[in-house]
Amino acid sequence: MKLSEGVEWGVHCAALLALAPPGVAVRREFMAAHYGLPDAYLGKNLQALARAGILHSVPGPHGGYRLARPASRITMLDVVTALEGSASVFTCQEIRQHGSGALPPAECVRPCTVDAVMKQAENAWRSTLRSVTVAELADRLPADVRKRNERLLGG
Repeated sequence: MKLSEGVEWGVHCAALLALAPPGVAVRREFMAAHYGLPDAYLGKNLQALARAGILHSVPGPHGGYRLARPASRITMLDVVTALEGSASVFTCQEIRQHGSGALPPAECVRPCTVDAVMKQAENAWRSTLRSVTVAELADRLPADVRKRNERLLGG
């Protein structure tokens, strides 16, 4: 499985926004420069997060982005799903029923063992991402990074 670089960008930006003072919107250009990212491409990712209800886009000269709900109510899975979709990462094609090694349908009543393992792994991955909020992620930042970012954001 390979996630797009937009997921990394989105998670970092959400954690950065979690450090902003209440009501403060952070400009896309600031976040792009802060992380050395292409402004236009970052904008597309931030718009996707806004469409998903994770970010709120604030128009105007003092506009930008802020979290749409408390950071403690946004999980890493929310961010990943907003940017990558919720489709399963593995789709069993039931190849055990094809080719010269095909099993008869009567032997394929139970789920494919490969599919079962892949679903188990995906469920574990999603569970881990669901268990970490953006607030927790921001709290895990090294203290000096957290304080510097808070200062840059006016906190």
